[in-house]
Amino acid sequence: MIKLDIINEVVNRTGITKTKAELAVETVFGSMKKALTNGDRIELRGFGVFQRASAQDRHRPQSAYRRRSFHSPGKAVRFKPGKELQSID
Repeated sequence: MIKLDIINEVVNRTGITKTKAELAVETVFGSMKKALTNGDRIELRGFGVFQRASAQDRHRPQSAYRRRSFHSPGKAVRFKPGKELQSID
């Protein structure tokens, strides 16, 4: 799934224009990026938690099932899936 797929799903489920759906999706992602840049934790109940990892956390061994790390130079964002997301077969 790519961002365009999310935009199209918003259009299909809400009936709003593609332009408005794109603005909504971009706004959500921009808000999330800003929050993570500020060091805030993002909790989406039923989905999971996004959080910037400290340098110390990035060097700890991790369970591949429970956490994924996305690395960029000097920064890492951790995602911990929520219970509902973990139970997907």
